[in-house]
Amino acid sequence: MRDLIVTENSTIDGVIEAADWFGVAGTEDRSDLDDVLRGHMANSDAVLFGRVTFEEMRGYWPQRTDDTTGVTDHLNKVTKYVVSGTLADPGWENTVILRDLDELAAVKDQPGQDIVATGSIRLVHALIAADLVDEYRLFVHPVVEGTGRRLFADAPALSRLRLVETRPFDSGVVLLRYRTS
Repeated sequence: MRDLIVTENSTIDGVIEAADWFGVAGTEDRSDLDDVLRGHMANSDAVLFGRVTFEEMRGYWPQRTDDTTGVTDHLNKVTKYVVSGTLADPGWENTVILRDLDELAAVKDQPGQDIVATGSIRLVHALIAADLVDEYRLFVHPVVEGTGRRLFADAPALSRLRLVETRPFDSGVVLLRYRTS
């Protein structure tokens, strides 16, 4: 059985839908953070998106030629699952369209490495409600956004999450990892 991991960037006030994440992330040295992200990528063989985030990612990452983080190579290589009732042609190699969360649950039951969901707030809210999330990786940025959608806004009650890692980075970002079981 594969783990489904929700990885989100968050502000201190819990906003995960910032208007400009590249601006929020700052310009500080992020090499220590990039090293951790590379480790997370090495342990996953699939990413999961909702249709809107998928289309945004598809329009940005495949064309990148200046990426030194490894994200472009990772996204082009791994299986990309997109949950959508309307998408017909994904237009990005190694993409599988899932029509509902039952199909995703079947994918989780297959052998393989981690499946990582990022962005895709409507989908992530549905994953939380369906109790499909095994781990949360929250990269908390040292800014207050004030408004925007939040990860656990209107979420169903969750049993106590188990903290498995906290890690500060030189940029001021802090990684909080929580397991659901």
